Amino acid sequence: MSHLLNYKLKEEGLKITSQRKDIYNFLIKNKEKHMSAEEIQREIEKENPSLGIATIYRTLQLFVDSGLAMKHDFDDGKSRYELNTNDSIHNHHHLICQKCGKIIEVKLDLMEELEKQIETHYEFDIRNHIVKVYGICKNCRVTQKHGD
Repeated sequence: MSHLLNYKLKEEGLKITSQRKDIYNFLIKNKEKHMSAEEIQREIEKENPSLGIATIYRTLQLFVDSGLAMKHDFDDGKSRYELNTNDSIHNHHHLICQKCGKIIEVKLDLMEELEKQIETHYEFDIRNHIVKVYGICKNCRVTQKHGD
């Protein structure tokens, strides 16, 4: 995967620094998570205490701009980031627990038929869509039942 980082940064005319490699490798190791810059910094500083939050923010934005990462807003006041491993033009969908904040990825794209209808009816070329579903996750429901 590191070759993708090298390619994208060279394509953008940017240097391949050790900090950028560290952040990219961290995103690879945590590809199933949706973490804020602060959460990433807390984890990275365990191995690299010299990597500051400003560098992490700049690098994450650079990764988003170059298509290496995706930035999400789950309406909790934090931007969250994840490695962009999907070659398709559509993002995946998210289930967000309103009790514990857990984020579950939905890999299925169940919007295809709806998109076709919208494109035909409104003559609108859909490039992407974002679906966020809010509710209570299985673990919180179980805990809630036992707490009653």
